[in-house]
Amino acid sequence: MPKALKTADAASLENLPFEEALKKLESIVDAMESGDLPLEALLSKFEEGTRLAKACQTKLADAELKIQKLEKSSSGETTLTPLSNDLSEEEQPKYE
Repeated sequence: MPKALKTADAASLENLPFEEALKKLESIVDAMESGDLPLEALLSKFEEGTRLAKACQTKLADAELKIQKLEKSSSGETTLTPLSNDLSEEEQPKYE
């Protein structure tokens, strides 16, 4: 893929809402798991899925940072408080 086209794709993914990117990623995974795609189409879907996954990860990281910045202490001062990485098993996201 030409470099200019890759840059345009990256820019369009940045403007894509998280939920829409996630739905596209899920549909790509479903298509890949079906086993009905020829190798070239499978590779193309894999590349698109990789870009979408990266875009989703970036959006989630940005959202986490915004949440951390917005947390306030009991005295009303804004503090940067990291989110806990030790979520209980019930709080862990479920991936199927």
